[in-house]
Amino acid sequence: MEALSNPYARHNEQSKASFDDVYDLRDPRGYFEALGALDYQAPEHGRRVFPELLRAMRRTGSPPPTVLDLCCSFGVNAALLKHDLTLDDLYARYASRDLAGLSSEELATADATFYASHKKTSPPEVIGTDVAANAVSYALRAGLLDAGTAENLEENEPTEALRQAARGAGLVTVTGGVGYVWQRTFERVLSCVMDGLPSDTTGTGNAPWVAAFAVCFVNYAPIAAVLARRGLVTEKLSTRTFPQRRFENSSEREHVLRELAAAGIDPAGKEEAGWYHADLYLSRPAAEASEVPVDELLGASGALDY
Repeated sequence: MEALSNPYARHNEQSKASFDDVYDLRDPRGYFEALGALDYQAPEHGRRVFPELLRAMRRTGSPPPTVLDLCCSFGVNAALLKHDLTLDDLYARYASRDLAGLSSEELATADATFYASHKKTSPPEVIGTDVAANAVSYALRAGLLDAGTAENLEENEPTEALRQAARGAGLVTVTGGVGYVWQRTFERVLSCVMDGLPSDTTGTGNAPWVAAFAVCFVNYAPIAAVLARRGLVTEKLSTRTFPQRRFENSSEREHVLRELAAAGIDPAGKEEAGWYHADLYLSRPAAEASEVPVDELLGASGALDY
């Protein structure tokens, strides 16, 4: 595969607040403390949007499609998709004094019981992958992920374990990872999901939907091009953006404002007010994309009314 540069690597490495020290801890308490301090909201948007996409994909009486969550970390999206919980519930749980003295293993055991008591009646199966091996391992022990692997798909081919687990997944999701993962990851993920499956007359076979939140200054076109080669048409939701988190400092804010200005994007009331904002991109087989646009699909559901 040809070398593909990620134009957002410099922002991630030099201008963006770093959370490297909390992404791969032995349990999620430090992760929620650090991200909560900046009002990180991306998984909450997924909690509202992804179930509507799953409902739209289902045929009458069919089980929910399997979800493949990229950059799954501690299984946060899985926690919100499979359980009657909000992101605020998770922030409150992991800040609780009752859990502060538990070891990581004790917390994983307590979490398994906690999540089991809040499980939805017919939750989707959620597979996760992330470079953070400790985080994925925790999500498995806590019962959040049905399967999970630690992979660096920007640098390496998928493991056989991921290929087996992801094959035939119906919905690929990513809430906070675009820019960390780029074209290579999406190409490799689509190969895991689709390779070896029978194709229909369009050549897309059992193509998944891909739903990604990406901060507004990201040019998603290179990823959309990768998905197009697999027969997927990408739309950007035009009716709103989604607050992701507050800027850590003025340097981070000023860098993003410069990037937005260069891209001709108006930051008024959004980044100018001190928050990263994200766009939602939905990629689907052409026939499904032409049947109902993403604005109509989600607008009619009420999923965006908050």
